Amino acid sequence: MKKALVAFFSAGGVTGRLAERLAKAVGADLSEIEPRERYTAGDLDWRNPQSRSSVEMSSRASRPEILRTVESMEQYDVVFIGFPVWWYREPSVIDTFMETYDFSGKTVVPFATSGGSGIGDSAANMQALASGAKVAAGKRFEAGTGSEELAEWAGQWL
Repeated sequence: MKKALVAFFSAGGVTGRLAERLAKAVGADLSEIEPRERYTAGDLDWRNPQSRSSVEMSSRASRPEILRTVESMEQYDVVFIGFPVWWYREPSVIDTFMETYDFSGKTVVPFATSGGSGIGDSAANMQALASGAKVAAGKRFEAGTGSEELAEWAGQWL
């Protein structure tokens, strides 16, 4: 079996709980992608064009700083990367994470949570930031997706 990491960003806890279930179900290490400056409820107000998340997502060059890094990323063969879908793609903090490491030779598997929208172009965006990696298409999950379903899905890369 390949050594796996489940890395995730969760603004409201939904993605974090799903990531924890996934890591436990497949015996992977777990690491939270935390922005140096946490998001407040006001920061996450997508209806306000001046909110922090709206401003970040309006610029493809936005790279929110990450609080800490994963030690020994080279030990992992497969990296599952979880996030809530923002503006039909991965949040900018995920782009920061992708640019922080050398994913050469690794399989990167996006997974997402959303109230209804799909994962969009996230895999293509992430592939562009991780040359040398194989980035899978990924999948959006419902918040309550069970461990068995997560393990079955993840098993194709392990």
